[in-house]
Amino acid sequence: MDKIEHLFQASVEQLVREIVAVNHAWKAARKLFGDDSPLSTSTRDLKTCLQVRLLREHAPDQVYLVKDSVESNQVGEEIYSLQLREKIGDRLYAEHLPVRVAKEFLTEQELHKFTKQSININ
Repeated sequence: MDKIEHLFQASVEQLVREIVAVNHAWKAARKLFGDDSPLSTSTRDLKTCLQVRLLREHAPDQVYLVKDSVESNQVGEEIYSLQLREKIGDRLYAEHLPVRVAKEFLTEQELHKFTKQSININ
């Protein structure tokens, strides 16, 4: 069973590239068609699913959640940043995820596990 599960596990690099691409598509769809258009909502939901997958498959060893106070202040709600432990390309994070959305998709145990690691910036 472990061998089969491993076949379906995506690398951190692959998931981050997909998250970034879908995030750009979501922003473009919002600009072109509005926040509530079917394309906007489906790309937003796909980004969330990819972020949840990244966390479930690779947190807390390679990625973890940290509240982003700057982004939170800009959008008016609490926002997590999906911080990468090592740079992927020029990226140190896999976009942002509202705390309310994280609570909808992740269990309390997962949230605790994914955010309990301390930030080590050096």
